[in-house]
Amino acid sequence: MTAEKTTKRPERIRLDGRVLFLTEDVSFIRRQLEEGVDLEDDPERPLMNNISTDEITPGWVCFYYDETLGEYVYVGMREGAVRKDEVKNGGFRVVVSGLSKGCGSSRETAPFAEKAAGVELVIARTIEKIYGQNCQNIGLLTSTDFGLVERIRRGEEIPLAEFTRGLDPISQQIVEYGGLFNYNKARLAGEVAPPALETKRRPMNIVEKIISRHAFVRAGEVGVEAVKPGDALFAVADVRFSHEYVTPMAESLFKQALGPDARVTRPESVYAFRDHLTFLGRVMPEEKRRMGLLDRANGLATTQAGFTDRQGIRLYGESPEGGSEAICHNAVVEDIALPGQLVVGTDSHTCMAGVLGCFAFGVGSTDMANAWYTKDIRIKVPEVVRFVLKGQKRSDVSAKDVMLVILATDYMKEGRGIGQVLEFAGEGLRDWPIDERATLTNMAVEAGGFTGIIEPDEVTLEYLARARGLDAEEIRKGFLRSDDDAEYAARFEIELDAIRPMVATPGDPRNGIPVSELAGPVRVDIAYGGSCTGGKMADMDMYAAVLKRAVEQGRRVAPGVHLYLQFGSQKIKQYARARGYIEIFERAGAELIDPSCGACINAGPGASKSPEQVTVSAQNRNFPGRSGPGKVYLASPFVVAASAIAGHIVEPDEFLREREEELVDA
Repeated sequence: MTAEKTTKRPERIRLDGRVLFLTEDVSFIRRQLEEGVDLEDDPERPLMNNISTDEITPGWVCFYYDETLGEYVYVGMREGAVRKDEVKNGGFRVVVSGLSKGCGSSRETAPFAEKAAGVELVIARTIEKIYGQNCQNIGLLTSTDFGLVERIRRGEEIPLAEFTRGLDPISQQIVEYGGLFNYNKARLAGEVAPPALETKRRPMNIVEKIISRHAFVRAGEVGVEAVKPGDALFAVADVRFSHEYVTPMAESLFKQALGPDARVTRPESVYAFRDHLTFLGRVMPEEKRRMGLLDRANGLATTQAGFTDRQGIRLYGESPEGGSEAICHNAVVEDIALPGQLVVGTDSHTCMAGVLGCFAFGVGSTDMANAWYTKDIRIKVPEVVRFVLKGQKRSDVSAKDVMLVILATDYMKEGRGIGQVLEFAGEGLRDWPIDERATLTNMAVEAGGFTGIIEPDEVTLEYLARARGLDAEEIRKGFLRSDDDAEYAARFEIELDAIRPMVATPGDPRNGIPVSELAGPVRVDIAYGGSCTGGKMADMDMYAAVLKRAVEQGRRVAPGVHLYLQFGSQKIKQYARARGYIEIFERAGAELIDPSCGACINAGPGASKSPEQVTVSAQNRNFPGRSGPGKVYLASPFVVAASAIAGHIVEPDEFLREREEELVDA
C-alpha cells in the first residue's frame, strides 16, 4: 500500500436522491420502481425483514465482481420485486428495510452492488454483522436510525458522527476514511493507529483467550494479557482461505491497493478451493448460458488457479474421482485448522471450524485482500452466549434438530444473537462425534452470530490424532477452556431429551417447528442430503440408517421424489464406500453426487427449477431463491431420507424404531 497522504470523508454529508423502502408488500416496491412514486415514511407499513445477501445478489450475479453488479442489485428478491437496472436507474441514494438486513452469505458483492447502483446509505432496524462490516470496508454508510429519512429528504446535511456513533474505534476510523484500504494507507503512513489495548487480567471465555493470544501489538509482538467485549484490535490469523466465487474479487482489490506485483504474506498459511461452482454446468438454464454466464463462472476458477500458482498457494481443485477435492469447510476441519487457532475465510460458514476449539469466522473480499498482505484481521471482541446441552437426545434426533430449536428461540428470531458468538457446552455434548458437533458451529451464523465454538476435549483429540496422525501432546498445546467465572451475554440450558424431529419452514432457518406441527402432509419433490452441513461422515451414517431399513422393507424413494446424496469431500465419499453405504443408497434409488457445494447455492443437482417445487434439505439455510425458486424446508439427515421414502415430510421414527431397540439391547 502506498504511503501518500490519505483523505477522510467530509464531516457533514448531504444525500441527494430518492429513498427506496423495501416493504413486506412488494406492490409498494413496484410502485416506487415502476411508477416513480416516493413513499412517505409510514411506521404502520411493514418493512421487509431478513433480506439475505442471496436476494441482494443471487449466486449467478456473483460471477461479476465489478461495477456491473449495480445493474443486478436485488434481482433475487422474493416475488420478483426488483428487475435489472431498476434501482440503478431510479436515482435512489438511501435504502430502508426491517430486521436482519444482509443475513446469510458473507458475499461482499451484495453491498458492492448496492453502492454500484448509486446507494450511499442503508437503513435497517438491525444489520447483520458480516454484511455491516463489508459495508464499512467499501465505504457504504449504514444506520439503524429511521429519523434520518425525513432529515435527508429535507436536504439536511448529516454529521458523519451520526454514522459512527456506537462503533468501536477502528470501525469508526474506517468509516471516516471511507473504507478499509484507505484506512490502512493512513495506518501504514502513521496518520492513524488502532487504540492501545489496556484491559487488565480478568476471567475470560475461550473466545477471549484466543483473541488475546493473537492480538497484534506492534511489529514482532503478538499477544496481550486480556481482552474484553468491545475491545477493538487487529489479530493475526493462522489460516486464511477463499473459494473461486470470491478469490478473483479479492485478488482484484489486492492489486488495486498494492500494485500488480503484490505478494501474499506467508502463502503457506493461505488456501484456496474450487468447490462452489464445480457442477454449475449441469444445472445452468439455457437463458443464462446465452448471457455468457457459464463462461464467466468458469473464468472465476481459471482466475483463481492463476492467482494461486503465482502466489504459491495450496489449491484444493477438482478431483480425478469426480467433483471437488472437498468443500472448503469440510477440508478445513479434516486437514487444516487446529485448536486455539484463528481462522478466517471468505464464506460465512467458516464458523464450522469452531468445532475444533478455534476462533473461525467469515469475512468479505476486502478483509481477505487486506489479510493476504498484513496477515491480520480486524476484530471487535464479541459477546458470547453459552448454550449448555443437558441430557441425551433421542435416537431419531440429530444436531440439526437441536440447532433448529436454538434458532427458533425468541432470542435469535428477534436478532439479539447478531454479532455474538455461540458457545456450546455441557454433558450432553460429551459423546457427540465431531461431525455432529460441527453442525452446531456451522449453523451459528444462521442466528446472525459471529461464529460458533466448542471447547476441545478428548473427542477432539482422538479425531485429530486419527484423521491427521498428529501427536497428542502437540494437539493439546492449543487446548483452551473458558474460565468458570467468565462473563457471558446470556446463558441457556437445552434439554436434549425434550427435542423432537424438527423442520425450518421456507424462508429462514429461524422458522423451526417440530415436524409433528406441520399443517397436514407436506409433499416433497426433492430430498437433498449434502452441503458442508449435511454431507459429513455422520450424516452418511444417518442417511444409511434410514435407507437400509427402507430397503429391508422392500421400499425405495417414493414416485415423483428425487433423492440426491452429495459427499462433502473425497474422504467422506471413501468412508461411505468402505461402510457399504453406496450400495444401500443406490438400491434405495438415490442419485449420488461427487463433492461440491452444489444445490445449497443453486449451483448443482438438487436445486429446484420452478416455484412450485418443494424440497426437504439437510443444508444450512433456506432463504428465498437460495437453492432455486422453489420452497425449501430444512431438516436433519434422518428426516430428509425418511421423507424421500414417504413422499412427504415425516418423522423418521418408523425407520429407526428397530435400530433404537438394537442400540438398547447392545
